Amino acid sequence: MTKLLVLLAQAAPATPAAPTGAAALMQLAPLVLMFAAMYFLLIAPQRKKQKQHEKMLTELKSGDEVVTTGGIYGTITSVKEDRFVVRIGDNNAKVEVGKGFISAVVKKADAA
Repeated sequence: MTKLLVLLAQAAPATPAAPTGAAALMQLAPLVLMFAAMYFLLIAPQRKKQKQHEKMLTELKSGDEVVTTGGIYGTITSVKEDRFVVRIGDNNAKVEVGKGFISAVVKKADAA
């Protein structure tokens, strides 16, 4: 039994040879391809959506009907530097909502 283990230990190389030149490039190619695929499938569409949302926020003005990320529908009554004043409900209740929490425009004031 020990002779078999000694024979196997001698047969296995002590350290594998380091890849050089084209072999190293070929080992790196799958990682580069995976990163490129992740960029085009996940990162690029998310950045595009984020830019569209930022553009929508800059174009909002008084009179636009919006929905918040919490699902509250209301009409913008005032635009401040970092938030909107939104009228909700029939009682003319007004709340201040951070600009980032407006998820969509229901109806623009121009379209009315």
